[in-house]
Amino acid sequence: MALVTGGWRRIGAAIAERLAVAGWDLALHAHHATTFDPDFAARLEELGAQVHALEADLGDADAAVALVTRAAEAAGRSASLLVNCASLFRDDDATTFNAKGLAEHLQVNLAAPVLMTGAFAQALGDAAGSVVMILDQRVLNPVPDQFSYTLSKQGLHASVRTLARSLAPRVRVNGVAPGLTLPTADYDAGQWERLAALMPLDRLADPAEIAEAVAYLANAPSVTGQTIFVDAGAHLESYARDFVHLAK
Repeated sequence: MALVTGGWRRIGAAIAERLAVAGWDLALHAHHATTFDPDFAARLEELGAQVHALEADLGDADAAVALVTRAAEAAGRSASLLVNCASLFRDDDATTFNAKGLAEHLQVNLAAPVLMTGAFAQALGDAAGSVVMILDQRVLNPVPDQFSYTLSKQGLHASVRTLARSLAPRVRVNGVAPGLTLPTADYDAGQWERLAALMPLDRLADPAEIAEAVAYLANAPSVTGQTIFVDAGAHLESYARDFVHLAK
């Protein structure tokens, strides 16, 4: 069984669907139960997956840790794959951020995944398991925007190798770092195509490619401590601003 945080929307949903195709049963987390999608759950069930919906506020450390136990109780067995996909994303910079906002980002984007990984490893007992952290290509070449978010993702990126070494040989820990993938209402008409032209591969990543990387890492017994960048080469460049401000 796979526990996927943020598994009902966007990249998380793509990951959930790919895992269902691969034969995984799923415990899918959302911050609010209103995000649960019966039609999406039915599609996953048609693919053969058992689907369990779990609501939790990852801003609460105790709730994050308890989510691992709740997933096991719902499924009747402990998860053997944990995908930490949920994240908090707010805009600030080095002059406007504050302690409260930074702490909130660090809790959701760093502390919660790391705490859940520890709880996951403990719940496995002597069994083997795998963890995949969903990161961001900017961890290598940061931009000034979303300062607190970027710091939290850089911390999570650093945790991959440390956790991989600490939890070997039973638990493998890897990361997937997406680039610009899915548009939001913040992007202008035509901007998406112009941004694709800024990438070394002259395209943008597709959610299915990110999901495929997760599926690979879930079943790669000799791979741990690695981060796969699925970003059309964006991590090879240095951009002046967040993508939403470029190619207007």
